Amino acid sequence: MSMHDVIRGLLEPAKTKIVLLVADGLGGLPIEPGGKTELETARTPNLDALATEGTVGLSTPVAPGITPGSGPGHLGLFGFDPLQHDIGRGVLEALGIGVEVGPNDVAIRGNFCTIDAEGRVTDRRAGRIPTEVCEKLVEKLRVIKIDGVEVLVEPVREYRLVVRFRGEGLGDAVADTDPLSTGLHTLAPKATDPGSEKTAKVAAEFLRQAKEILKNESPANFLMMRGFAKFPQIATMEEAYGLKAAAIAVYPMYRGLAKLVGMTVVDPGKTIQDQFEVAKQNWDKYDFFFIHYKYTDSTGEDGNFAKKVEVIEALDAALPALRALNPDVLIVTGDHSTPSRMKSHSFHPVPTLLWAPATSRPDLVTTFGERPALQGGLGQFLAKDLMPLALAHAGRLQKFGA
Repeated sequence: MSMHDVIRGLLEPAKTKIVLLVADGLGGLPIEPGGKTELETARTPNLDALATEGTVGLSTPVAPGITPGSGPGHLGLFGFDPLQHDIGRGVLEALGIGVEVGPNDVAIRGNFCTIDAEGRVTDRRAGRIPTEVCEKLVEKLRVIKIDGVEVLVEPVREYRLVVRFRGEGLGDAVADTDPLSTGLHTLAPKATDPGSEKTAKVAAEFLRQAKEILKNESPANFLMMRGFAKFPQIATMEEAYGLKAAAIAVYPMYRGLAKLVGMTVVDPGKTIQDQFEVAKQNWDKYDFFFIHYKYTDSTGEDGNFAKKVEVIEALDAALPALRALNPDVLIVTGDHSTPSRMKSHSFHPVPTLLWAPATSRPDLVTTFGERPALQGGLGQFLAKDLMPLALAHAGRLQKFGA
C-alpha cells in the first residue's frame, strides 16, 4: 500500500488553509569555511519569528547525495516520490505556457544558443535574448514541416521555447542535444530505446531545418533540445489529498508543474507582494496555495552571494502580508539548494520551516538557517513526507487503525 493510498483512507473534510511557500534554491553554503550561508547572513526577522513559534528541519529533495532538478524537487514537496515519477521537462514547459500535451505527443524544451562557423557552441543561452526576440525567432521556425508529424513551436521566455511533435509511434526516450558546455558541437538526437527511434529522426529533421532558418541570426543562430517527454500518469492534489489547490508562480515551468498535479494556476502578478495579494484575493476559493519565488535560485546560479542575501531579505520583508491571512499551516522551504559558491543546484538538504499555531510543537530554534535547522524538531526527512505533515497539522487526517 502506498502512502497516497493510506492518506486517501484517512482524509476528512476541513476548512483549514495550507500555504507552501517555495523559495527556489533556498539552501546555500558559506563562501569561506566556517562562515555563514546566504540564509544565515540575511536579516530575516519575520522568518525568525515563524521559526521561533513553529518547527524547523532539513528536507532532502530526492535522496541523500542526489542533486535534484526543479521538477523532482517540486514533486517531492507536493508529496510525490520523485524516484517513482520521472517527469520530463518538456511537458512541464509546455503545460506552463498552456500548450496541450496529449497521448500521441512528445513535448521538448528548446534553448536558443549561439554556435560558431564550425558549429561549436559559444553561448548555451544565446546571451539570454529578450522574450520579444524569442517570439520573432519562433515565428520563423513555424514554417518547419515534417511528413507524418504535426509540429508546434511556441515561445516561453527569453531564450527558451517549446517544441511539440504529434503523431503515431512517438516515444520520449531521446537524449538531449545540449552538450552542457561551450566549445563543443551540439549532439545529434539519439533514441535510447527502439520505441523512440521515430522521435529521434523527427527531431534531427527539425534541427536540420531550424539550422538553415536561423543561420543568419545573431546571437541566436541555432537551438538545442532538452527534456523529451510524454504526459505522465500522476494523481491530482484533489485525488491524492482532497485539496482544492491554487498555484501562484511567475515562471512557466512552475505553473506547468502545478498543472501536472491538478492545481488551478492563477495570474501571479510580477512581484512577491503581488503574489501574496493574489493569495488574499483567492483565499476563500482554495484549500492549498503553492507560492513560488524564483530569485533565490537565479542569484545562486549567478554565483552572486550578496544578491541572494538581498532577495532573501526582500522575501522576508514581504511575509507579514502572507501571515496576515492567518493560514492554519505555513511551510517555507526550497525545492533544492543552490549555493552561490557552486553556481548550481546541489545535493545539500534544504532548510524547512513548518508553522501551525494550533498544533506546532515548538523546538529550541529561534532563527531560520541551515545550522539552526540541524537542531530543529522536524529533524532531517525526505521532502515527500512534508505533505502528510501539512495535512495532519491542518486537521485533515483521521486516526490510522483501531
